Amino acid sequence: MPKVGMQPIRRRQLIEATLATIDEFGLADATISRIARRAGVSTGIISHYFEGRDGLLEATMRHILTDLGTAVNERRTRLGEAPPRAHLHAIIDGNFDRSQTSRSVMKTWLAFWASSMHHKPLQKLQRVNDRRLYSNLCAQFHRALPKHQARDAARGLAALIDGLWLRGALAPEGLNVERARRLAYDYVREQLAHGDTLAETTPRRHREMQPD
Repeated sequence: MPKVGMQPIRRRQLIEATLATIDEFGLADATISRIARRAGVSTGIISHYFEGRDGLLEATMRHILTDLGTAVNERRTRLGEAPPRAHLHAIIDGNFDRSQTSRSVMKTWLAFWASSMHHKPLQKLQRVNDRRLYSNLCAQFHRALPKHQARDAARGLAALIDGLWLRGALAPEGLNVERARRLAYDYVREQLAHGDTLAETTPRRHREMQPD
């Protein structure tokens, strides 16, 4: 009979074994037997906790996405009512957090992106993550920019974050996190400067009459 409280420990152990196996062999060759061997358990344990390989892969991505959400939310919570620039920087920093830039996690992300085109549960996770990033960025940009500009700025920054991360993941020397953050910060500064210019050149009464 399994010990009380063993389930979360065992699940975490199997997820970590999955990350390590994907890192070493790639997603296609990350078989149940290899994952079980690395975790030091029987293949039946994986079926018991995750109902097979697909369930384990989905749980692994949920774990990575949870870490991502935590990395962003913890930074933003500390900011309170800070200006939008600070919150946008926090979102950028969370996306380049150590939990998202280790070698095993980056390889798993790459495999996840490719598999999400053919596997509906993973595709759903990908869409939720994309919408969450865009929504968070758009809300902050909209504090300083008109709605249509905020939407464009949010789409651009989301694409930049993904692009910088992807190029770093594929580069032989790996991802330069500080450089990626700096480039994303520069984009934020340029976009918010448009809002500052608009505020300076638009008469106050006209600004107040603009639709939300």
